Amino acid sequence: MTRSNPTSDPAAPARVGFGMSQPGRNPAGRGMPSDPDDDTEPETLPPDARVDLAKERAATGIDEVFDALDTDLVGLDPIKTRIREIAALLLVDRARGKFGLSTSRPNLHMSFTGSPGTGKTTVALRMAEVLHRLGYLRRGHLVAVTRDDLVGQYVGHTAPKTQEVLKRAMGGVLFIDEAYYLYRSDNERDYGQEAIEILLQVMENHREDLVVILAGYKDRMDWFFQSNPGMGSRIAHHIDFPDYTQEELEAIGKLMIKTEGYAFTPEARETFKEYLERRRVQPRFANARSVRNAIERARLRHANRMMAATEAVSKEDLTTLTPEDFAGSRVFTNGDDT
Repeated sequence: MTRSNPTSDPAAPARVGFGMSQPGRNPAGRGMPSDPDDDTEPETLPPDARVDLAKERAATGIDEVFDALDTDLVGLDPIKTRIREIAALLLVDRARGKFGLSTSRPNLHMSFTGSPGTGKTTVALRMAEVLHRLGYLRRGHLVAVTRDDLVGQYVGHTAPKTQEVLKRAMGGVLFIDEAYYLYRSDNERDYGQEAIEILLQVMENHREDLVVILAGYKDRMDWFFQSNPGMGSRIAHHIDFPDYTQEELEAIGKLMIKTEGYAFTPEARETFKEYLERRRVQPRFANARSVRNAIERARLRHANRMMAATEAVSKEDLTTLTPEDFAGSRVFTNGDDT
């Protein structure tokens, strides 16, 4: 495969005016974005001063994001702990900066691995919020893309596509799902390698204003990093998202039902439990995504029952799912409910 030279390729991102400074060590914690119109230098505290970290934490509002993460996602305790550790590091760096201590900007490029429906995109979204509230990112938005958004179909097409995505993502998080599809070793004419090289340079030279998260199945991501060691060396955090347990899937279903304003009958709860037990061992199971699909289909069957009613229905009728709303699934006839 022909590889372009980032130093001579006219499409290399060094020629794209992202308008960002180069990374380095940040005296007094500077370099973490704050008010772009504020040119005043922060006052350095004397050595004997004290910083109330609890007060600093409350001022950022990150606990609101943590609470939302706990509400959005069942389980995933090790992953939530990692996010809190990253937040703690950035908060401590801010405190160190108040004393004029030199602080190196941490590399926060990440790899999220796991099956579909395990919460990777949701965690990336919350991570962007945390990093913005702590001043690590200017905007804190999430730009989610796949290979098709980055790689062109002819010569000269890939560089502008990739650069446009990077321009939109600057100041936030770029989330690349199924990132291993960028690299196709069996096709020497594939343009994915060009996108990879542009990403590599931007991840290194503009990491003060962009966090890149690569996501996909663990075995394929391992292969991707082995095939592209430069990419692997730029990833500081490798986070694996495990499949949900039966109990966690049931809890997710109950949370979704409650959010939509429905409730299970006791019998429907047991039928839903049996549905999950059967569906988990069938092809193309996608964890929380499959749970949501099952509930959406149950709502369709419920609505059809309501429309077929010959008598007036009550509020309880309109908000209660019964066993038949789930039992109509092909899962119970050994079919794949996709």
